[in-house]
Amino acid sequence: MADENLITRSDLARVREVEFVEMFAGSIKKLMEALGITRQIPKQAGTVLKSYKAKGTLDEGGGVVAEGETIPLSKYKTEAVTYKEITLKKFRKATSAEAIIDRGYDQAVDMTTNEMLRDIQKGIRKDFFTFLGTGTGKASGETFQAALAQAWGQLQVLFEDDGVASVYFMNPLDVADYLASANITMQTAFGMTYMENFLGLGTVVLNSSVPKGKIYATAKDNLVMPYIPVNGADMGEAFNFTSDETGYIGLHEEANYSNMTAEDTVCYGIELFAEKLDGVVVATIGAGDP
Repeated sequence: MADENLITRSDLARVREVEFVEMFAGSIKKLMEALGITRQIPKQAGTVLKSYKAKGTLDEGGGVVAEGETIPLSKYKTEAVTYKEITLKKFRKATSAEAIIDRGYDQAVDMTTNEMLRDIQKGIRKDFFTFLGTGTGKASGETFQAALAQAWGQLQVLFEDDGVASVYFMNPLDVADYLASANITMQTAFGMTYMENFLGLGTVVLNSSVPKGKIYATAKDNLVMPYIPVNGADMGEAFNFTSDETGYIGLHEEANYSNMTAEDTVCYGIELFAEKLDGVVVATIGAGDP
């Protein structure tokens, strides 16, 4: 009879699953920190994601009230904002017994699972940048620095009531010449390179998913990340996915004896988007000021 403390293949599978989800969660947490996203909103089963925004004005009298007079009321109200619908995305891959025999388990399964993780991250980034490209704010400048400055100016107008912390997204090829001669510290998160306090204007994120010649800019407070927690929303009642405490992504690995394959199933539901589309500025490099 085997010792109860014996480490079995299923135990190691669990370790691999934990490593996978922690790599993903750690990477996206670092991205959230870089972008300043504080609203990471988990969806619960049977609910619609909403937030509430307060709006209104102070009394027109400017606070000047004669002695003994009743102080006029300033009127404010809250309005519900419904977030973008989140889609649960599912992927699966299978590795044959022959491939494992031929290449070894690490190469045949682990390496392909890590590549699957990179492709998932790439898909999330692509969807995010495609969404930012629909922003309705416009700016332009002859050089990338001029276009960046114009985008910054537009943000100051759009968010004039707030102490705006800005974030800019651009293609690395647009700033390559500048970066070659500049002494700048760059960091990476979720497959993107970013620089904080770039030219004193805010955080700049570089990624090839941004079209060359374009800059996307918005306020950090305008960015939101609702998601479906795969370890919540009643998912755990029906499925056995390995996840971390965030529930950003889930992985389940098992052997399919009917066709002798090692199967990996991944699911996640994450949306990165801007709450106010008119608060996203799309700046064009190489055009005169608007």
